[in-house]
Amino acid sequence: MSKTAKNPSLQKKIFVLDTSVILYDHNAFNNFQEHDVAIPIQVLEELDNMKNGNETRNAEARSFIRLMDNASGNKIINQWIPLNGSKSGRFKVVMDNKPDHADAEAIFGAGKFDHRILNAALSLKQEFPEKKVILVSKDICLRLKAKSLELYAEDYETGKIKNVDELYTGKTVLSKVPEQLFAELKTEGSISTELLDIAPQSPNHFCILKNSRKTATAWFDSTTQRLYPVSSKKIFNISPRNHEQSFAVHALLNPEIKLVTIQGKAGTGKTLLAIASALEQRKDYRQIYVTRPIIPLSNKDIGFLPGDAKSKIDPYMAPIWDNLRFIKEQYNHDLKMQGRIDEFVTTGKIVITPLAYIRGRTLSKIFFIVDEAQNLTPHEIKTIISRAGEDTKIIFTGDIYQIDTPYLDAESNGLSYLIENAKNHPLYAHITLDKGERSELANLANDLL
Repeated sequence: MSKTAKNPSLQKKIFVLDTSVILYDHNAFNNFQEHDVAIPIQVLEELDNMKNGNETRNAEARSFIRLMDNASGNKIINQWIPLNGSKSGRFKVVMDNKPDHADAEAIFGAGKFDHRILNAALSLKQEFPEKKVILVSKDICLRLKAKSLELYAEDYETGKIKNVDELYTGKTVLSKVPEQLFAELKTEGSISTELLDIAPQSPNHFCILKNSRKTATAWFDSTTQRLYPVSSKKIFNISPRNHEQSFAVHALLNPEIKLVTIQGKAGTGKTLLAIASALEQRKDYRQIYVTRPIIPLSNKDIGFLPGDAKSKIDPYMAPIWDNLRFIKEQYNHDLKMQGRIDEFVTTGKIVITPLAYIRGRTLSKIFFIVDEAQNLTPHEIKTIISRAGEDTKIIFTGDIYQIDTPYLDAESNGLSYLIENAKNHPLYAHITLDKGERSELANLANDLL
């Protein structure tokens, strides 16, 4: 008996990639180790239709097309071509073939690229019975259709967080802290972590110290291995309402921390704190950018909407304007400051714009806020951070359980990916906000419905 027969995990596989995988990660076909990768011809057709435009999916389509062109060279791509590296498999483009037995177009209906992609995978299964053919797609419905046709199907796992319920929160609650440590933290201004029974912490980690009588908040500095007190500091007339918000403000105001993520459900104050802290530090930065990805309803491009560019974009940016308006209302008795906030907008000190509009720019000395970051892919997050110039600070806010982008979920979105992979870097801080502060009525919706 062969080794493959004894151990099915050694069986060679052919992974068939759907368009959704390419749009998520244009380098996907290099991530399947020694196994072969097949690209249905319909995927190339869909990418050709998507290659023009300024959105991330357009850039991903163009990048993949260039990768395919470089990898194939002068070879015919409907034949197997070795991928780079001695341990890598091969790739090819699969033509528009129909299997002899189960025909996805006959079963599910003709005219859809998805069903022709299924037929391409079924044809490979028929042609290579000795190999395990697996359709890889971010589209759950397409995976279910594949399985109904006795075709193996799975999600694209690269970049996914394995256990999102254990995602880094940025804080630790320490109970039964000795009384003398509270006194030392107050009088000396810091305490050694050796005096506390805690595991080694990530840089810029936050702690809530408790005993039966007292509670204190502290920040861990990895360079000194000591805890320093965190105070509840008002920023642009906005006061933190809980410990986690105080931690968020501390990270946002710390000039040594260049990258901050704030994760939490609706109404926890993520965007409001980020904008208020930006205004508080306005003199330290050339401009303040507040952006968010535009996810149109029914996934139609905003070009379908009536009006000029501004009238098309404004509805998507309304939540950011609402936060700025709330900050302005904190100065109802200071007309001069209200006028200055308006001036920040008219002079371009504050720029509120869709994320797609800043593609390709170098961000130097910018306080850069990306709202709704859970709607970005890991590659998009990486691209944004790579644009950071000198003296720039980048803030990502979002709720990983409220995703509007097709084919992303709590495990595969860019915000979860960043939190998990950046948590041990000294330039980074994260805090998860748990308590809603919008209103008791909003908390009822979050907690009970």
